[in-house]
Parts: sequence; structure tokens; C-alpha cells
Amino acid sequence: MPAEPVAWDLAERVAVRVGGREPFGDSYHVDSLLPDFEELTREAEALVAAETGLIADGPARVRVTDRAGWIHANIQSFQRLLAPLTERVGDKLAANRTASTLTRNVSGVELGSLLGWMSTRVLGQYDLLLVEGQDTEDQDIVYYVGPNVLALEKRFGFPPREFRLWLALHEVTHRAQFTGVPWLRPHFLSLVDGVVGSIEPDPGRLAKSIRAAVDQMRAGVNPLDDGGLVALFASDEQRDVLDRIGGMMSLVEGHGDVTMDRAGAGRIPSAERFSRVLRARRAKKPGLAKAVQKLAGIEAKMKQYELGERFIAAVESSGHHELLRRVWEGPENLPTMAEIRDPSAWIARLGAASAVWE
Repeated sequence: MPAEPVAWDLAERVAVRVGGREPFGDSYHVDSLLPDFEELTREAEALVAAETGLIADGPARVRVTDRAGWIHANIQSFQRLLAPLTERVGDKLAANRTASTLTRNVSGVELGSLLGWMSTRVLGQYDLLLVEGQDTEDQDIVYYVGPNVLALEKRFGFPPREFRLWLALHEVTHRAQFTGVPWLRPHFLSLVDGVVGSIEPDPGRLAKSIRAAVDQMRAGVNPLDDGGLVALFASDEQRDVLDRIGGMMSLVEGHGDVTMDRAGAGRIPSAERFSRVLRARRAKKPGLAKAVQKLAGIEAKMKQYELGERFIAAVESSGHHELLRRVWEGPENLPTMAEIRDPSAWIARLGAASAVWE
């Protein structure tokens, strides 16, 4: 039996310790969160459907959790997502028990440290992973990290009901995307499986990638800017897939933010302030936090919000509203990362395809 290359139990313990406890986790205000989010998530689903035309697959299941609960859910997601890679790495480690134990523990500590830090920042999350044959009770869930939500509400004086609806709009937009567009979830998971399943744990290749990164830094280019360590160690074929994943995620993240603002217009008077505060919160990071984000590719993900919004704005400002709707018709219509950065290229490609089709 192959050795498990990540000590998942250690990762969870480390993450819980790093994440700590938000003081508001013991507040009596916690009791208001679940009924509020259940009600406001239903409202958000109706608003998103009216704005986008995307109809989610049934009502969302809401779970309000603390940092430890969010960490546990994400440990399980990592295990499901990385299974093709961890099985192959485990086969190689099984031959060397000492190296196996060391690798498991180091990997567990690193993953736990990252998830623990992330648990202090996250407010909501839609878990889009679905694995056939596993208990559906812990899948397809919209999570809200209650203590973190309360802390922001109190720190900035946010009206709670407005802020909670605003958060719900973003998360249910993602659920509408991945369940209302039948091909989107399987396409995304197939791309991720393609990258994870093709990675070979080759020390020689790792050293070669590090040397290439050093050369990039000498040329004044940060090699971690476009996806963190995963992109750094990817082959040319894997980079192509990562580019497609990046384009897709920029689109859905940008679409989530745009929909959040539009669907809540008139219903959330404080929306502009919420957006301004959270953008500033993303930007203000100490040096160590910024380095961690680059290494994990989180900073690249944060850029996806901005790039995705710019892409949508550029397409709409060019008068191609109908063309933008075609993005949900099939995987071939999704923008690549290069097209996200240059919307005119996507407009030209889809416009030419429409002309041929017509």
C-alpha cells in the first residue's frame, strides 16, 4: 500500500493552531448568523438568477462555521483534489520509510500553516468539488466563516444584514455558475485533474525549475507572479492547461464581483463601501503575508478578481453584451489568460466564430 505523502491530520492540527480563535467566535451574535445566512442566501439566489439568467441546481445548502470547521472542510477538499498526485508520490515514498515520514510531516506543516493563515481571512466560500460515491452531505455547500464575518462587521461598523446579503450574492453567483452551466464544473475539474495527474515528482526537474526561476529574477521578473509554485514547476503542456484554468477563474471571479454589485443594486446601500474596504483589506498585507501569497499562488488568484472585472467591462463597453453571454455556451468560448488580458482578442475570436456560425 503506498505511503500517504501528506500528514493530513498534522496539517489540520497545525492549521487550527495557526488560525487561532477569533474573539467573536464566543460572542452571542454568532447565534444570529445561521438564520440570517439561510434567509439571505435564498434572497441572493433569486437576485442572481434575475441578473444573470443562470439557474442553480436547487437551493443552496448553507453552513456557518468557525475557522477550525473551514479548515477541516478544506483539508477534505485538498485530499479529494490531490488524490491522483498523492497516490503516485506515495508509491515512490513507500520504498524509503525515513524519507516518507519526513516528507509527510514537512508537507503537513506547510499545508497546515497556509490553511491556518487563510482561515483568518476568508469570509465565505462555495465548495464546488463533487466526488461521486462520497457522502453528498459534505459537498456542494456554501460556507460562511462566522467569527471572521462578525469581526469585520464590528470593526468597520457594517450593517449586518446588508453585509451578509452582499457576501451571499458573491458565493451563490459561483454556485449558479458551476451548477447552472452544466458543463462548467466537469470542465474545470477535468483541467485540474489534467494538471495534477500529469505532475511527476522528479527532483531533477525541480532543480531545473529553480534555476530557471533564478534566471527570471536576475532579469527583473518575479517567477511567482503567475500562479505560485505550481506554475513555476509546470511543464509547457501543464502551463497551457494552467493558462486555461487562469482564464476561466478570472472570468468567474470577475463575473462574481460584477454580479454582486449589480444584483444588489438598490437593495444594499452600503455595497460601495463594503467593496472599498475589502479591496483595501486585500491590498494591505505585511511582507511575510505577501510572500506567502505569492508562493501559494493566492496573490495570482486575487488578481483574477480585478482582471476578470476589467475583461467584462471591456467587452461590454465595446457593445458586445450578447457576445459576453456566449461565454457560457461551451468550453471553447472561455477566454484564455492571454484573452483576459487582451479582451479585444477574445472579441475578435468569438465575433469571427459568430459570423461563421450565422
